Amino acid sequence: MNFKTTILLFLLVAFSSSASFSQEKLSKKERKAQLNESQGTRYFIEGEKNLVLNDLEKAFFYFQKAMEFSPDAPAIHYKIAEILVKANQAEKAMSYATRAAELDPENKYYALMVAEIYTNLKQPLKAAEILERLTADGENNQQYNLDLASIYLNEKELDKALIVLDRAEEFYGIMEPITIQKQRIYLSKNNLSKAIEEGKKLVEARPGNPSYVMNLVEILYNNNRVDQALGLVFEEIEKYPSQPELQMAAHTLLKDKGEIEKSNQYLYSAFASADLDPEVKSKAFSSILTEIKTQERETLLDSLETLMAKSTPENADIYAALGQRRMLEQKNKEGIEYFKKSLLINPKNATLLEQVILGSFGEDADFKELEKFTVLGVDEFPQNPEFWFYDGVVKSAQKNDEEAVVSLNKAIELNANKNPQLDQVAFGSLGNSLYNLGEKEEAFRNFDKALELNPNDEQVLNNYSYFLSLEKKNLEKAKTMSDKVVQRFPDNGTFLDTHAWVLFQMEDYEGAKKYMDLAMMHETQPSGVMLEHYGDILFHLGKKNEALSYWKKAEGSPEASDKLSQKIKEGKYHE
Repeated sequence: MNFKTTILLFLLVAFSSSASFSQEKLSKKERKAQLNESQGTRYFIEGEKNLVLNDLEKAFFYFQKAMEFSPDAPAIHYKIAEILVKANQAEKAMSYATRAAELDPENKYYALMVAEIYTNLKQPLKAAEILERLTADGENNQQYNLDLASIYLNEKELDKALIVLDRAEEFYGIMEPITIQKQRIYLSKNNLSKAIEEGKKLVEARPGNPSYVMNLVEILYNNNRVDQALGLVFEEIEKYPSQPELQMAAHTLLKDKGEIEKSNQYLYSAFASADLDPEVKSKAFSSILTEIKTQERETLLDSLETLMAKSTPENADIYAALGQRRMLEQKNKEGIEYFKKSLLINPKNATLLEQVILGSFGEDADFKELEKFTVLGVDEFPQNPEFWFYDGVVKSAQKNDEEAVVSLNKAIELNANKNPQLDQVAFGSLGNSLYNLGEKEEAFRNFDKALELNPNDEQVLNNYSYFLSLEKKNLEKAKTMSDKVVQRFPDNGTFLDTHAWVLFQMEDYEGAKKYMDLAMMHETQPSGVMLEHYGDILFHLGKKNEALSYWKKAEGSPEASDKLSQKIKEGKYHE
């Protein structure tokens, strides 16, 4: 054995003896305390792990075990309180939180936990007592003044709230939320002078910010201090002449005083600025539209339109306002075009979308173009049954009946019987599309549903009776329905044609000719189907040459039947 090895062995033996000697010096009580601390720490760490994983049940178990070994450890009481708060057991949490705060009164987080539990237990003023103690300790805890003020405001303790807000202002400096809240309190206490004083402090502390000026102007105006408000605005305009918000304020106040010409000059200046919010411009423009129509008003609107075109081109709000003016002037097509431009920039305007859709229906409706906006409606507002209905109607008008059925069923599903009128028209439209798809019995069921809700719907009565006549079934029912319609609308060629065709299928050819004569009389340009029907009726009355003449008139019409060419070629009727 060499020298190095001998020394190493000696050191190991010496260390061992020393450790043994050291352990012998600890008392049994001390060794137990050391062991308890070690065990408690192990359980505490396991509790922390499970709390991070949000396994509250396991975390609670481990912290309870940790407490068995360290019953006076404030952190363990705090953690158990935290778990119980998360588990919505605030009452149980209170004893643990208060014990943690008692064991370590210097730890603010333990005190804050107690305050939180009082809040959960609907005892906010108890929470306020704790926050008062914290904020009284000096600068370290002043950030809790805002929470404290919130409690006092909710509890209508306005004087206490003011004291706390003053403390918060001293800590943070002058800030808009604090000032605004103090103003509200002073106004609720009818202390206008103090509210104004607070507003002035904010304006002075943040020079050049028009929103703070506008806030003070609003307070002055609402309290009948128009001249004082106007003086403030003029003073600010002199300092900051390029701020359009101040120009708008001057316009509003001068208009209120009846100084219209001077008021309009400030309005022009504001509208000429690209910095003025387009929504503010559009609202001001729309407000003028509600005034009595005079030449002066029209001249003003013309000038504002010119200014907006230069300062705020391609804006959704501006296009909407311009469209509104055209609609009021009965220039509906122009108005709709402006609304479309607005929606293509900002489609999230349900009212405007509905105006475009409803305003685009008519005899010359471009359904392909209109479908862009019904699709926009269902994309932007998928829970709105009206837009699904409009989409279904537009698709049906384009003979896209499969997609129409999907949209109409969706409209009925979303409506869920809330609007019977919507259900009624949706059932009627659905019946038309289903019939076109060959689902005839289902179509008739939907027509019946529509008539249950409105027995006098002329479109449903007409279409239902016509489809029944084509199927040559329930002709008496078809006759009753179509008769009801022509009695109400004796000048409508389409309804008269339907009634004539029902009578034709019932082999009442004289009656059919009588109503078809009326239909032809009321139509300046009879449809192809009407001309063909008239030829069919004449043929059955033995007037074959006249019948052939009307068949030829119907030739080439997209509405004519696939038997028309055969009728013309052979000179006789074919079903």
